Amino acid sequence: MALVTSVRDYINRMLQDISGMKVLILDSETVSNVSIVYSQSELLQKEVFLVEMIDSISASNESMSHLKAVYFVRPTSENVQKLRHQLANPRFGEYHLFFSNLLKDTQIHILADSDEQEVVQQVQSLSLSLSLSLSLSLSLSLSLLILVLSPFLTERREKRRSRSSVVMEIAAMTVMGTCLQLAFSLRISCVLCSFELRDTFVFQKLMYQHESGLFDFRRTESSPLLLVIDRRDDPVTPLLNQWTYQAMVHELIGLQDNKVDLRAIGSLPKDQQVEVVLSSEQDAFFKSNMYENFGDIGMNIKRMVDDFQQVAKSNQNIQTVEDMARFVDNYPEYKKMQGNVSKHVTLVTEMSKLVEARKLMLVSQTEQDLACNGGQGAAYEAVTDLLNNESVSDIDRLRLVMLYALRYEKENPVQLMQLFNKLASRSPKYKQGLVQFLLKQAGVEKRTGDLFGNRDLLNIARNMARGLKGVENVYTQHQPLLFQTMESITRGRLRDVDYPFVGDHFQQGRPQEVVIFMVGGTTYEESRCVALQNSTNSGIRFILGGTAVLNSKRFLMDLEEAQRISRSGSHMV
Repeated sequence: MALVTSVRDYINRMLQDISGMKVLILDSETVSNVSIVYSQSELLQKEVFLVEMIDSISASNESMSHLKAVYFVRPTSENVQKLRHQLANPRFGEYHLFFSNLLKDTQIHILADSDEQEVVQQVQSLSLSLSLSLSLSLSLSLSLLILVLSPFLTERREKRRSRSSVVMEIAAMTVMGTCLQLAFSLRISCVLCSFELRDTFVFQKLMYQHESGLFDFRRTESSPLLLVIDRRDDPVTPLLNQWTYQAMVHELIGLQDNKVDLRAIGSLPKDQQVEVVLSSEQDAFFKSNMYENFGDIGMNIKRMVDDFQQVAKSNQNIQTVEDMARFVDNYPEYKKMQGNVSKHVTLVTEMSKLVEARKLMLVSQTEQDLACNGGQGAAYEAVTDLLNNESVSDIDRLRLVMLYALRYEKENPVQLMQLFNKLASRSPKYKQGLVQFLLKQAGVEKRTGDLFGNRDLLNIARNMARGLKGVENVYTQHQPLLFQTMESITRGRLRDVDYPFVGDHFQQGRPQEVVIFMVGGTTYEESRCVALQNSTNSGIRFILGGTAVLNSKRFLMDLEEAQRISRSGSHMV
């Protein structure tokens, strides 16, 4: 089933069983899930007249006893403490508490003790821990867990809980909650990972063994596969400029929880500086074009504009009362069409300006050569020329040097150092040592798999054949490492040395269903890759999730944060 449909059904059930006027109270994570599956008008139809964050509820003393409070939050200790204080001095007539994952017994006791006025009507755990931004349709039953490699930050210090362990705990809760959401049959039987990740998943294993009845779902002859992999295996994909619609919007403007904030674009007229929704669930044009390349998008938008002009022209020709009545009946759909046309024209126009201003077609061609083709000498000259180009932005210069370093870190250390020095002189905002830190974290010695297709004879032959055939679009020739991983799973050739089975169970043959979870975040390019793989009807269905949805800006910010933590940690030793 579709994950979006699953979450929508959960929330629909949650709201429709509570009659009367309601206030929906969310936290920073659940607000994302709700905004993806429900529009504001749809919430109004469910008698939700107010949506608040749990933090703002804590800061207010205004009584609203005529409203029923529907809480949908994570079962974190912080949220439970906030609820404890709010129940001690209730503002609403009734409280209905829904949590996005399993609630511990101790937390239930805390809530029960706080409800002295008996305003709580129900407490439920819904297990909605998966971010829906990259969800794809799939029905799964899970019985085998394989964990591979370590999180992006792996250092663990005594008497101090590191940021990475917190991230891993969230990731573990996400994966486990997803198992419940999609009715997985979960029996953890094999684990291979870093110390922190192992501890986290062992804790989850014990917790879910205690709640084993929750996972008593259907069994299948072929055990589906959950593969948890590390972002460091493929640091190239989040560094590349994108040329398909959804990924390009996220890269150049930003796409958060299916929303694009146009208010930061100063060149737009005031009436266009708004936040717009870009959702395949609510926008038919976007659904059919989200994976199309930029050139095709321009032509498709032109056709959409032409269609709208025909509709607008017919609406202007109102001569009778019947014509007017027909226009009034069709007005909501007309306004929706008008809004869609305006939205997509604005997005494509703004991205076209950015492409021209930053010379991204020139930059991207070199990026794709670095990611897909050989030739260290020519690559060095191309990167050097772009570093000297005044139109190339600082972030594009940085990404070019990073891509070159990842590809040729062992080839010519002298030329690599020359690029480091030139980057530092041309980009004053460049953080010293950031490229070197990337190599330390995700260089060839740290990666699993054949990222550039130059180690394995099969991959070398595949790349040669691909080069002889040519590619449809030089700007979209790159394929994420995830493509090779899915291809290996489909052919039953997933290497045990890269993804080893550990434990009592060993499955012969290939699974029918696979969920891939990326610790460190995944990208819209990889989401597109999964969608295309599922469309081939190979007999295996894939679903992709991760700890975040990355563009190059977010990836570099995470890298800088990791570098900062690493430096502060080294000073503590």
